Amino acid sequence: MAAQVDRLMAQHSANSIPEEPQLPSIAPSLTYSESSEHSESEEPRQSDEQPRRRRASTVLIVRSPADIQRITGETTTQLVQRCCGGGCCLTSDGKRVKKQGIEYERVNLPDNDAYRALGLKIEEVPTVLNNILDLPEQTAFLQPLRRPSNVPSPTESTAALNMDGNTASATTDIEKSIQKLALEDLDTKIQPPSFVQPHPPHHVFPARIHTARELTGQGAEKRTFHFDIDVTNYPEDEGVDFKVGGAIGVSAPNDESMVEELLELLLVPRFLRDKPVLLRTTKGRWPTVWGEDQARELVTTRRDLLTWCSDIQSYPPTKQLLRILAESATNEDERKVLFFLCSAEGQGVFCDFRTGPHITVAQLLHAFPSARPPLDLLLSVLQPLMPRFYSLSNDPHESFLRRDGKQHRLIEIAVTVHTASDWRTGSRNGVGSGFFQRQALKYIEAQERGEKDIEVYIPMFKGLMANPLAKQFVADGPMLLIGAGVGIAPFRGFVQRRLKTANCANKVWVLQGCRDSLVDELYSGEWGVHEDEVKRVVESRRGQGRYVQEEVKAQADLVWYIINSVDGRVFVCGSSKGMGEGVEEALIEVAMEKGNLQRDEAKQFWELKGEVGQYIAETW
Repeated sequence: MAAQVDRLMAQHSANSIPEEPQLPSIAPSLTYSESSEHSESEEPRQSDEQPRRRRASTVLIVRSPADIQRITGETTTQLVQRCCGGGCCLTSDGKRVKKQGIEYERVNLPDNDAYRALGLKIEEVPTVLNNILDLPEQTAFLQPLRRPSNVPSPTESTAALNMDGNTASATTDIEKSIQKLALEDLDTKIQPPSFVQPHPPHHVFPARIHTARELTGQGAEKRTFHFDIDVTNYPEDEGVDFKVGGAIGVSAPNDESMVEELLELLLVPRFLRDKPVLLRTTKGRWPTVWGEDQARELVTTRRDLLTWCSDIQSYPPTKQLLRILAESATNEDERKVLFFLCSAEGQGVFCDFRTGPHITVAQLLHAFPSARPPLDLLLSVLQPLMPRFYSLSNDPHESFLRRDGKQHRLIEIAVTVHTASDWRTGSRNGVGSGFFQRQALKYIEAQERGEKDIEVYIPMFKGLMANPLAKQFVADGPMLLIGAGVGIAPFRGFVQRRLKTANCANKVWVLQGCRDSLVDELYSGEWGVHEDEVKRVVESRRGQGRYVQEEVKAQADLVWYIINSVDGRVFVCGSSKGMGEGVEEALIEVAMEKGNLQRDEAKQFWELKGEVGQYIAETW
C-alpha cells in the first residue's frame, strides 16, 4: 500500500515532499495561511444548480432492495413499474394528477391536530384500490401464564415421588419448568431484561453516574452534558478493557411517559401492564438485539417490551404498520385513508409521507383514533430498539477516584441532545440523548437538594473498543485531530494520553469547531497542560464566522506535514453532513495544492492513506 502512495506521489515530485520545520524540535504551528486568510473567512459557497427533487422510493431502492421490500411490501421491480421516483405524477404546483378512467370519492378526513400534523395531501381516494399490502404476518404473541399440564401440583408431585423414589431428578425438572414461568430477579427500571443482550454473550451493566454536569452555557443552540460513570464493578470476564478513543454501548429505554401514553392508547388495562406474561415469537431476533434468528418463549411484561425492546419514535412509518392500523380501525373514513396509503394508488402519497418528519406510533394512534390494534400484533411490525454508542472523552487508563475507602474507576462521555419536531410540543428529544438528558437533570436536581448518595444509572456495555479511532491511536507520531460539536469529545482522551508522554507536546494539534465559544465550546480548559499550544477553536457564528473545514485549508502546511510524516495521522470526528463532507473536500484541496495533484489523484491519495490507517474519519 505504501508503494502505491509512493508511485502516486512520484508523478508529482516537484511539490509533493513536505518541508521539515527549520528547527528540528519545532513542528508547524497553528497559524492562518497568509494566502487564505481573507478568502476563507466567508461561508462555504452553495452551488447555484438545484438538485433534482426525488421521492423517497428512489433513494431507498438504490440503497437497499431488502429495505424497500420491508417498507412497502413490494419488490423493487414491482415498485418501479408503478413509480419512477421522478415526480411525474405531480403537477407544477405540487398537486397530484388524477388518472383517467379511475373513479374517486371524497372522504371525511380525521379532524384532529395529530392528523393535520402528518401533512397528508389527500382530498379524494379511488373507489377501487389495487395491490393493497397483505396483512403482515404476526410473529409475536402474548399469552397469559398458565401452569403447563406436564407440571404436577405440589401434592401430586409429592405422592408420585414417594412412589418411584426418583426424588432429586423429578424435583429438579419441576423447578426448571416453573422457573421458566417466572420473571427474572432484575430491576428493569435501571436495566433491560437479560434476554435483550445487545452484547452477547455478555449482559448490560447498570453503571452508576458519579457526576453529571452541563457543558454548554445558557443560549446554546444544542445542550451537551458530561458524565463521569463509575465502572469499578463492571464484570471482568469479557477480556477487553476500555481504550482511548473507544465507545461504550448504551441500551437507552423509551421515555416512560411515551410508553404509558401508548399503553393507554392501546387500551391495555392498568392491572395488566406490569403483570408477567408469556411472550412467544415464531421467528426473528426480536426481542433480542443481536440474538439468533429463531423462535422464542420467555416471560416478561408488556411495559418492559415497549420500554426496552421496540422503537416507538425513531423510524418513519412503514406500510406494515399502516396496514395493521387499517385492519383494526372501526371508522370507515379512517379505514379508507389507511388502505389508500397501503395501495398502489397511494404509493406517491406514502413516499412523501415517509420523507417528512419522523412520526411516533402514539401520533399515528391519535391521528386515527378508531384504530386500536392488539399490542402483540403491533410489536410484530415495530423496529427493534437498538443500542446507541458514545465515544469516551477521557483516558480510561488514568481516571480513578478515591471514595468509600476504596479506589473507583471512572469513564467519561459527552452527549449532545438531539431534537426532532413534535406535533404537540414543537420538539422532542431523541431516544438516546433524551434519556441522557433525563438522567443528567435527575442527578443535578438531587445534587441541588443536598442528597449525598445519589443513585442514577446508565445501562451500558463495552461496545466498540476496537473501532477505528481506538485502533489507529498510537503512542508516537504527529496527529491532527479535527472535530466539531460533540465530535471533539474522543480527542480529549487522545490529548490527555499524548501529553503524558515526554517530548510529545509538539506532536498533537486540535482543530475544534463550534458555533460560539462563549456558550458551546466543549471542555474548555480541561485538556491538560499546553492546551493553548495544541488547540485552535474555530467559531462559525462569532467573529469572522469561519468553519472548521475552512481552517483545514488555512492550515494546509500543517496538514501536509503531518500526513507525510512517519506514523503521522489525521483524525476527523463529527457530523457527516456539513462538517464531515466539508473537511473531506478541504483535505482533497490541500492535497491538490501541496502535492500538485489532480482532483482524482488527490482523492486517491486520501483513500490510500485511509487504507494504511493514517487518515481516519468517524462521522455520523
